Amino acid sequence: MTLQLYFAPGACSFVPHVGLEATKAPFEPKLVKLHKGEHRTQEYLAMNPNGQVPVLLVEGKPLTQIVAICDYLDRAFPAAGLLPQGAWDRSQALSQIAWMNSTPHTTATRFFFPERYAESEGARAEVRRRASEEFRGYLERIEKMAPPSGYWLGERISFHDAYAFTLLRWGGFAGIDPRTMPAYYAYAERVLRSPPAAAAAARERIALDTYKG
Repeated sequence: MTLQLYFAPGACSFVPHVGLEATKAPFEPKLVKLHKGEHRTQEYLAMNPNGQVPVLLVEGKPLTQIVAICDYLDRAFPAAGLLPQGAWDRSQALSQIAWMNSTPHTTATRFFFPERYAESEGARAEVRRRASEEFRGYLERIEKMAPPSGYWLGERISFHDAYAFTLLRWGGFAGIDPRTMPAYYAYAERVLRSPPAAAAAARERIALDTYKG
């Protein structure tokens, strides 16, 4: 099977990036430089008309959207244990990933790109402020969901761990000090020390260091 993952450093593509590392399956990482607009080229838009990462090419066929990619990787590599196998537990796990993707993730879009939601600088500042406050509430919710030891689904790293790490890291860009959520911070550091997350983070050259307060 030929797999290619199109990713951008620190983006939500970190989630399947970690998942692929956990499967130990060979894949080709394809860096997308968002700051250079590589996600808006004709070639890239042919794979994903939304101009977003990630894109997973499977035998040359593109698959987009986090939840779909996570579902595919788990079905293709069930031995990795990236999602529970029981019907109810699996659905609950996918529900959690879908919530991360649809709620805190989309809230982060407002503090990353306030110009999409307001014209004046004063209005954009208000968009950023309110989005940051809302985002912190979601991080606090994740902190309560995160395990005090091990990983989200038990002893093996999963998509949930990679997404939780990514969201906490994004919080730094919103002025949220991760150390004010000590349980979450310790969990994220534990996730980053796992071999799959460490390998993906090294390739992306990222760490939990975005807060500059």
